Amino acid sequence: MGIRLLIADDDPIVREGLRMILGMDEQFEIVACVENGLQAVEFCVKHQVDIALLDVRMPEMNGVQAVKEICSKTKTKPLILTTFDDDAFIIEAIRNGARGYLLKSNTPEKIKDAIRMIHGGNTVMQDTVLNTLIEGLANKGSKLDRSLFSDRDVEIMDLISKGLSNKEIAKELYITEGTTANYITSIFNKTGLEHRTQIAIFYLNGGKR
Repeated sequence: MGIRLLIADDDPIVREGLRMILGMDEQFEIVACVENGLQAVEFCVKHQVDIALLDVRMPEMNGVQAVKEICSKTKTKPLILTTFDDDAFIIEAIRNGARGYLLKSNTPEKIKDAIRMIHGGNTVMQDTVLNTLIEGLANKGSKLDRSLFSDRDVEIMDLISKGLSNKEIAKELYITEGTTANYITSIFNKTGLEHRTQIAIFYLNGGKR
């Protein structure tokens, strides 16, 4: 069985294009194509969907709100696929539980790779989108309350917010990848966050979720 995908976009040309492109790959099974966030939520609640590809601006319910509903009611992993890289959309989508945020201008192969990575338990954030997010939050000048965190926790959160991988963080701090992973697990436990992009937002936004 392939990765079960739902496509939600109010543009029928985009929906059909994604259905054709992704459906040609035997790794993917398109289980539904819908035109708004509400239909996406309703389908995910009633059926098994591994990953939901969601546009941001849709009628009835937008993609950002749909992410929140899908994450609270199902095990489906949402991936935002949109033309908008506005930091407000990005922040809210990630806070709501989105596992990825990509622009539609990406090649089909990059979109397929992102789907595979998210299905494997990773998060995916396009570089240009991540830069928009970092710039938007950094300009707020919020400071993190460090009472819950060790100095090493803060160092690791800072490096995560700069887009470094576990391997790169370990090299930067002269620690092992295993130790890095343990610190990140500790940060998840202390904050209640679920993935590293949420850590980046949390850190850059001064500890505000």
